[in-house]
Amino acid sequence: MSLNNNEEQKSPKRRFLLILGGVVFVGLFTMGLLLIVWSGFLPQLPKPQRTIFGAVVILYSILRFARYLRKDPNER
Repeated sequence: MSLNNNEEQKSPKRRFLLILGGVVFVGLFTMGLLLIVWSGFLPQLPKPQRTIFGAVVILYSILRFARYLRKDPNER
């Protein structure tokens, strides 16, 4: 799917889900960065566990957003 394809109009549902997916991506990515960088975020976890958990949250956000960018074959 090309985001620059002006010939194909997105449905309102698909546009809303893309925006919602972008907001969730930014939120999860930010939370993952906070886990890695800020020691005051979940201070009861040791640093190595916070780093691993933050990396997993960032990876999850990327995979989740990549699913939103794929086009459903049944959708026109």
